[in-house]
Amino acid sequence: MPGRVLGLDVGKARIGVAVSDPDRTVALPAGTIRVAGGIQDLRAVAELVERYEVAEVVVGLPLSLSGERGPAARHSEQFADGLRAILEVPVHLQDERLSTVEAERGLTAAGADGRARRRSVDQAAASIILRGYLDRTSG
Repeated sequence: MPGRVLGLDVGKARIGVAVSDPDRTVALPAGTIRVAGGIQDLRAVAELVERYEVAEVVVGLPLSLSGERGPAARHSEQFADGLRAILEVPVHLQDERLSTVEAERGLTAAGADGRARRRSVDQAAASIILRGYLDRTSG
């Protein structure tokens, strides 16, 4: 399926956002959404879907290392269900185990200080989630 894919790292305070190019070869950080709660967060994502002309949305699913679903995973599943109710594009879940750890390591390796890491980690994690989805579905 051609077109951009939007990747989301759903957290309690912020939602990290990444977007692919139309050919789905790169995943680029695209900012964060400050969590307001409920429908406001879903509408903020819907605005990004429209702005970037997105064909699919991928929501990170934070499973435990053993693969179990905890409260964070259930929250992501509920968020994805909310998006499915208001968007006209497919919404997928992508295993995101260790994406935030990987994002933090990458930012540290790039020389980002603590404040810069906190500002960037959510969108970097979203990029990792999106990259995993693109790699899994390219073919």
